[in-house]
Amino acid sequence: MKILMVLTSHDALGDTGHKTGFWLEEFAAPYYTFLDAGAQITVASPLGGQPPLDPKSALADFQTDLTRRFEADAAAQAVLANTVKLEAVVQADFDTVFYPGGHGPLWDLASSASSIALIESFDRAGKPIGFVCHAPGVLKDVKAANGDPIVKGRSVTGFTNGEEAAVGLTDVVPFLIEDTFVAQGADYQKGAHWAPFVVEDGNLITGQNPASSEGVAQALIAMLA
Repeated sequence: MKILMVLTSHDALGDTGHKTGFWLEEFAAPYYTFLDAGAQITVASPLGGQPPLDPKSALADFQTDLTRRFEADAAAQAVLANTVKLEAVVQADFDTVFYPGGHGPLWDLASSASSIALIESFDRAGKPIGFVCHAPGVLKDVKAANGDPIVKGRSVTGFTNGEEAAVGLTDVVPFLIEDTFVAQGADYQKGAHWAPFVVEDGNLITGQNPASSEGVAQALIAMLA
């Protein structure tokens, strides 16, 4: 299996003066799920190099066995520090693509022409595509083959309005994933706040929150198998 992971390069949390980026668990859990399944992993980001980590995701309250494994894994840290530029990757080289979240993707990947074209290419090829937490927001401007929003008429999930309110960022983020998907005609689904919740619809797999990261990765592997 050849798996592409796409991370954000955006580190500013709106105009709050605080930092954001990718969420550690949402990278580490899928990374090791893929690695332990024998996959070859390539990590990309819009700017290449070291992507910004949301500093909150490194706090003790948010650590798991897999984030601790990452913190002790020099090889994995080297992979993360040397992401390739997103514009340089092509769909034909991979079996699937996975986008970890964190708030960063809402600012850069959601409007990235390279990201939009890449996802559309995977979708047209019928390859599985996975997104977790805030990363489903990168689908906002992605189109299906018929020109409709890719989520129209499809079952999806993503970070909920309630979860966004709970972290106090409803008025900071550039758009709310739940509202956007509903407006685009998606069958938006959600589970309990912070609990694992994964939705599959054809080749599209989405997870609601950080706890859903490993489940989305497992679903991608199962689809490839």
